[in-house]
Amino acid sequence: MPPLPPVADGGLPRPRVAIAGIAIESSTFSPHRAGWADFRVLRGADLRARYPFLAPGTDLGDAADWVPLLDARSLPGGAVEADVYASLRDEILAFAASHGPFDGVLLDLHGAMSVVGVTDAEADLVGRLRDVVGPDPLLSASMDLHGNVSADLARALDLLTCYRMAPHEDAWNTRERAAHRLLARLRGPSGADPVARRPWQAWVPVPVLLPGEKTSTRLEPARSLYARLPAVEVAPGVVDAAIWIGYAWADEPRCSAAVVVTGDDGDAVARHAHDLATAFWAARDDFAFVAPTGSFAEALDAALARPADAPRPFVISDSGDNPTAGGAGDVTWSLGELLADPRFVVDPAEGGPTAIHASIFDAEAVAAAATAGVGADVELAVGGRVDPGPRGPVRLAGRVAAVVEGDPVAGRTVVVRAGGVHAIVTERRKPFHLLADFTDLGLDPGAAEVLVVKIGYLEPELYDLAADWMLALTPGGVDQDLLRLGHERITRPRYPFDPGMPEPDLRPVLRRRGEPERRWSPPA
Repeated sequence: MPPLPPVADGGLPRPRVAIAGIAIESSTFSPHRAGWADFRVLRGADLRARYPFLAPGTDLGDAADWVPLLDARSLPGGAVEADVYASLRDEILAFAASHGPFDGVLLDLHGAMSVVGVTDAEADLVGRLRDVVGPDPLLSASMDLHGNVSADLARALDLLTCYRMAPHEDAWNTRERAAHRLLARLRGPSGADPVARRPWQAWVPVPVLLPGEKTSTRLEPARSLYARLPAVEVAPGVVDAAIWIGYAWADEPRCSAAVVVTGDDGDAVARHAHDLATAFWAARDDFAFVAPTGSFAEALDAALARPADAPRPFVISDSGDNPTAGGAGDVTWSLGELLADPRFVVDPAEGGPTAIHASIFDAEAVAAAATAGVGADVELAVGGRVDPGPRGPVRLAGRVAAVVEGDPVAGRTVVVRAGGVHAIVTERRKPFHLLADFTDLGLDPGAAEVLVVKIGYLEPELYDLAADWMLALTPGGVDQDLLRLGHERITRPRYPFDPGMPEPDLRPVLRRRGEPERRWSPPA
């Protein structure tokens, strides 16, 4: 981030800014429900310490009186239990009421939180917060590009931005950008005038809903679409430009791609938003999966058809039960396929192939294996307790190879070896993205012929590790085949659900809080 601009005449030299957020990515197609055990909640000094760019002595940290309220975030999963969300939301609102007034609020959201009984959770949270803090403070939000931006959410915010990379290697940069934008605005010449400091916002919903595995910024067309944003945000009259892919695995009217451009020149932000939305719509047929796809059986055949001396590992993404996209994490389809494959019955010491499966969470099975101890032969019923999927629990008969205590995410973890399959079973849900996730269990992922991970596109360390890989189109709460999931509540028509739909109206809704909204039309 560049240094903050100097405080202009009339600007606020040290504004009071609250920090708050609730963040989870929720699949409404998963039977999992996110409860208290799923959320990590920070308050006060612990919350401020989460943001290194707000530390005392930093440019941003010393530029405001930061008032941390509450931040709650969870690994993606199913919809949030209604009472849990209401309690977290109401605590934020109560803190805001008792600790105000504020000049600004910095919100750290995801954008794809679903709550049982609530249609548009982020709009509910931000709308109620706006009612508490009043019309004058600026509200600035950072979001995941897989979030959704409904009209109500956009209307309640003044500044909003999102990640520009998938995988999300720029997540912290985006949060810092949201804070920088907010403080720069409050320090500007109109900072002391609550009305004048409100920017124009151009919002365009783009009627496209695609899985993240088709929209990675490693590949075209997403790479070029997102590459346009830095030039737009420095154009005259523009403050920020953002493109949301949207979240495909929630069945809610708001689920859609969107473009938002903000700034001081209403015509400029609208023109740029229209151009970006038009480019997105024009590219809709060009989005493709980030890797070759097939059934799990096809992926496994491809992995084992390679020469014996081929580089290892061949990585298979068990994409339908990806817990980082909202899958429950205990669908047993891929593990069952491995255990049923006769090729893995042959002991690796006698030339059979090896596979690592990461992972299934099942506290009961972990307890049984741990009680038996390393070296013991066990027979367990594993997984399928939260999301039975098409297979339900599977029989895992093998030898306990490892018992590891104290993983801060997974809890106790065991490895059970059945033939050539090393099955990782965790006490709690955990994604396996890092090499250390495996080596801490005594496993060498680079030595296995096959590495099965519940993930979509590969995170950086796995991407670098993979000698080759495929995206397996497996069942689960984040099934990549959107058309077989059964969406009923999304706004229609929408691509790809309605491939022959008419050309959409991509004229931006132009608004500035406190003024009437209007549709912007490009010059004739």
